[in-house]
Amino acid sequence: MGGGSGQLIMLVLILVVFYFFMIRPQMKKQKELKKFREGLATGDKVVTIGGIHGKILEINDATVLINSEGSKIRLDKSAISSSFEEAGGLGQK
Repeated sequence: MGGGSGQLIMLVLILVVFYFFMIRPQMKKQKELKKFREGLATGDKVVTIGGIHGKILEINDATVLINSEGSKIRLDKSAISSSFEEAGGLGQK
């Protein structure tokens, strides 16, 4: 009987460790990314998931219009991954 309860305790400990080292940090990162996307403003320099660097010209409810080296591109807000400054500011004038 004692062996079964020991295995149950080990399983619970593994699940707790998994939660604190895998699930919780991912949820925190998603929350910060959502807050960042909600705080976008025109004139911000951003980097998309695909690596396109540009400056925000216009923001709608779900889309963003950016200017990247003379080309205007309309993207979904979820395609913005970070601000230009967070990405290191490489390659943009």
